[in-house]
Amino acid sequence: MDTFPENITKTLRAGITTASAAETEGLGVRLAHVVPDDTWVALRGDLGAGKTTFARGFARGMGIKEDITSPTFAIFVPYTGTSRQLVHMDAYRLNGPDDLDSLMLDDCLRPPYILLLEWPERLRDTLPHDTWHITFRSIGEARRNIRLQTPPSATL
Repeated sequence: MDTFPENITKTLRAGITTASAAETEGLGVRLAHVVPDDTWVALRGDLGAGKTTFARGFARGMGIKEDITSPTFAIFVPYTGTSRQLVHMDAYRLNGPDDLDSLMLDDCLRPPYILLLEWPERLRDTLPHDTWHITFRSIGEARRNIRLQTPPSATL
């Protein structure tokens, strides 16, 4: 983790390549400390691109000790961090935005929270306007290119 520059959001907006799962997790740990409360973070990338690995690190950065795995079959899993809630969601099995209403997700989101959303493209245009987007691209066995896009309103 010490190999990453201090300003993690600036680094991620420019794009960074990690060389291992541990480095990808480390980015998640670091980013967890700067994402504002009540924010959706959309994790985009193909299967095996590092989304869940990053989510595992993000959860650790929030003080969550539980094992973090992909919530593909549960669709979403809430966790309690040291100062805010993490909801890890996988929209892969959803058919579209209409399925989101039937999940009663709003009833689960208790401020302050962070929602990490894998496969956000399944929900198309229903994401909040201030969603942070992180794109993961595999460029080898363990190497990942990771890039952050924050909304214009984000203050970092």
